[in-house]
Amino acid sequence: MMELPKDKKLILFDGVCNLCDATVQKVIKHDKKDIFRFVSLQSDLGKEIVRYIGLDTTKTDSIILYEPGKAYHIKSEAAIEIAKTIGGIYSLLGIFAVFPKWLTDIGYDFVARNRYKWYGKKESCLIPGPEIKNKFLE
Repeated sequence: MMELPKDKKLILFDGVCNLCDATVQKVIKHDKKDIFRFVSLQSDLGKEIVRYIGLDTTKTDSIILYEPGKAYHIKSEAAIEIAKTIGGIYSLLGIFAVFPKWLTDIGYDFVARNRYKWYGKKESCLIPGPEIKNKFLE
């Protein structure tokens, strides 16, 4: 596997999902401490990371937060961890951490299941502009 940055948290996302794309753009905008890097789940590297950590993408296909050598989070847990890391108003989403994961995942799965219907789907993955290209791993 390619050498992954040890000091960054990787967000693996659905590269053709409009909701996921909008979320990535929002995270980039609010990632003032330059903590995150992004990898499309559809990319070769995304597939390699998923295989490496042993995840079944039929059970989670929209977001994974991976901290190389430390841990990974999926579904609502990933969203909550990302929000808490960004801070500001988004850290309020951390309140959902008090609920059991199975419960927050019900809401997460409902949105994930309907994301293409509600927000649409692109034909191909986002191609980042030069100002944010360094945030994406290929």
